[in-house]
Amino acid sequence: MTEIFLSDLSQVKLFDVLKPLLVGKKTGILSIKGKEDGEIHFELGNIVHARTGNVSGGEAFNLIMGWRSGKCSFEADTVSSERTIPISTEQLLLNWSYRKQEWEKIRKVVPSSSTVFRLSTKTNSEDMNIKAEQWKVLALTNGVRTVVEIGEALKWDESKTSRVIYQLVQAGLLEKGEVVKPPAKKLVGEEFFAAVELELKRAMGPVAPVIIDDQMVELGFTKEYFPREKAGFFIEALCNEIPQETKRKEFLRSMEDFLVREK
Repeated sequence: MTEIFLSDLSQVKLFDVLKPLLVGKKTGILSIKGKEDGEIHFELGNIVHARTGNVSGGEAFNLIMGWRSGKCSFEADTVSSERTIPISTEQLLLNWSYRKQEWEKIRKVVPSSSTVFRLSTKTNSEDMNIKAEQWKVLALTNGVRTVVEIGEALKWDESKTSRVIYQLVQAGLLEKGEVVKPPAKKLVGEEFFAAVELELKRAMGPVAPVIIDDQMVELGFTKEYFPREKAGFFIEALCNEIPQETKRKEFLRSMEDFLVREK
């Protein structure tokens, strides 16, 4: 089979490469080659197998989705003999999205591997249960060592080190900056997102929830804090993701009707 070059991850997000393969119900192998090599296997728009190095399945998929470099090519109509991803593609994408959102929260507190933390000067009279891995980080945190230096001392990767530091900051044991509360605005209700997901699934299938989360990240909002004034812009952005014009119009009409009813 002929391998078709799709894109370079230095110029586009991998999820944007996946979307047309999922929506178009493609069968074949997406290969990513660069500093690291990996494969994602599709069957009628469902992801059935992923591999990178000695890792396969959902964990391999999550690792590959975090890559920011590499050339993507697609070998169409090649059916995979391996099935390392037993869950639905929708659940796989949601799992990856939740993990990505968790990392984005961590990045707000631990912005880089060169960030320095120190023990909190605030008093806390409450009894706390500290896990062994958290004690290890506390013992090495002295206001001088960086995140990467703590990780190297413990032989951890940046992801694990940052996650444990985030937990300690949230517990008030390490110093963090003040949180700036957003100004009070009228927000959309839970029914809005339920309607958006229902209608977008009708237009695009299981990829819809991840596209919704991806667009919210782009706008810098969450489901818990999403200003109503941004609803129209959000719907327009989702419309642009729908490849078929008929389904795009149906989605827009349904959401416009919903917003009119909600006023």
